[in-house]
Amino acid sequence: MNTVFFDQIGRNLNVNETPSRIISLVPSITELLVDVGLREQIVGRTKFCIHPKDVLKAIPVVGGTKTLHLDRIDQLQSDLIIANKEENQKEQVETLAKNYPVWISDVPNFDRALDMIAGLGKVLRKEARCAQIIQQSKSLLSTLSKGPSRKAAYLIWKNPYMTIGKDTYIHDLLRLTGFENAFGDQIRYPIVTIEEMKAAQIDTILLSSEPFPFKEKHITELATHFPNIPILLVDGEAFSWYGTRFIKTIGYLRKFQE
Repeated sequence: MNTVFFDQIGRNLNVNETPSRIISLVPSITELLVDVGLREQIVGRTKFCIHPKDVLKAIPVVGGTKTLHLDRIDQLQSDLIIANKEENQKEQVETLAKNYPVWISDVPNFDRALDMIAGLGKVLRKEARCAQIIQQSKSLLSTLSKGPSRKAAYLIWKNPYMTIGKDTYIHDLLRLTGFENAFGDQIRYPIVTIEEMKAAQIDTILLSSEPFPFKEKHITELATHFPNIPILLVDGEAFSWYGTRFIKTIGYLRKFQE
């Protein structure tokens, strides 16, 4: 028996009563699937689905999030594919949707991350476990202090430098962690120059570990332009992965409020 569900972009799809062969194309959601007890149902993942490593290493890889091998996906005969509006290529997802139930997530902020967990809980028949995760997330969120904001530039790429706009999950995590996004008047992932960062009068620079792997040498480079403000390497997964990653990194996020 099939049941009709709606995904986060408003599409309706028919899903088998209990999906038993799931392909996840979203790293943070792959982690969520394991955490709700669906390891045995995951038959495919992307090469960026790396947590938990010891659990996922035996699961077939179907390519990168934006470079899927559709032939490999076909071979796995899944009854549910989970994708993301931002992380996966629209054309590839649309091709998959012609042959498989594809549930598409869209997570531009923390509240939508909770909605994603609830929505997938229904599709996967894991409502109770997902409700627990949502409640735990809300409780932990309430422990973050609401002190004065620090105006930060959060960099995700180099050559050119790229930052994050107001319609991203990272923007919301910065806000919740006590930062003001210096480029919060922009959208998506704008290119930003040294001159623009100076003009924004930032008082902190955060260098993400992903997708560009910023290192100590990049702090040294930027310090020549910003000698009087903190320049910090930060865990990109803590700021950009939604689902259960927030629960696992809450202690790390609290350190920015000390």
